[in-house]
Amino acid sequence: MKPSAFAYHAPTTIAEAMDLASTLDNAKLLAGGQTLMPMMNFRFVQPDHVIDLNTVSELQGIDLQKGRLQIGSMTRQRDIERSELVRRVAPLIPEAYELVSHPQIRNRGTLGGSLCHLDPASEQPCFLAAQGAELVLRSPRGERRVSMADWALGYLTPNLEDGEVLARIDIDLWPRGHGWSFTEYARRQGDYAIVGVAVLASCDAHRRITRLAVALCGIAAGPVRLSEVEAGALGREANEALIGEVAAAARAQDTVGDAHVSAEYRRHLAGVLSSRALRTAFERMQPSEDEGTS
Repeated sequence: MKPSAFAYHAPTTIAEAMDLASTLDNAKLLAGGQTLMPMMNFRFVQPDHVIDLNTVSELQGIDLQKGRLQIGSMTRQRDIERSELVRRVAPLIPEAYELVSHPQIRNRGTLGGSLCHLDPASEQPCFLAAQGAELVLRSPRGERRVSMADWALGYLTPNLEDGEVLARIDIDLWPRGHGWSFTEYARRQGDYAIVGVAVLASCDAHRRITRLAVALCGIAAGPVRLSEVEAGALGREANEALIGEVAAAARAQDTVGDAHVSAEYRRHLAGVLSSRALRTAFERMQPSEDEGTS
């Protein structure tokens, strides 16, 4: 099929993009287009205006500022995956990107586009939830910051107000020597995850947990952090007993069923994959007192 008629806009600055987004009715922002264009072709979405962000250079790039990794919303997924800076300071991210769709999609797809589409099974909101990311939104009204914990308002519904443009993602860094792992189960290589798990962990010289993050995707409208079990793990030895407790907490989460698998099966996967991810993260973890990383 072909999309319904629309007017095309190609702003070159974020100010121009914000002005268009805040004044045009029934407008859609075009990022990588890997989801929006098929939806338009099938007429699931019929915007009157398409605002192309691909020529807004201010929205692109990867940088390290004040101890945080900053990624422009229009940065290509493949560029993030291949970035030596990202691999050095946040190795969870390139590991997860190896499971995101296919290289051809990652060549065009953007981090911001995926976050704004907010598919429940997407790996990108999941690893950003584990990393404690903050989203920087801009509009003619000014700048607004939203944590990943507050980003998902519902199914395919991000915390994005009228006229706002997602400008940048700020990502907290973990100390040197931290462990990481992203694992998932999908029906085929490159498919969205049925369930995915992101884990970050750091420890002291006695291998007692000093910091832990466990995030799951595919079980709810947005990524789910196991905040209570993370807090309870502090000061505990990184061993099989702790892994078992975290896995049990993952299995206890409310999950959704769909045409592919039942809610019960998702709960089972959440426990199994959490165990695997924790073991890998603990194996990679090295004692460190450096909380700043660089």
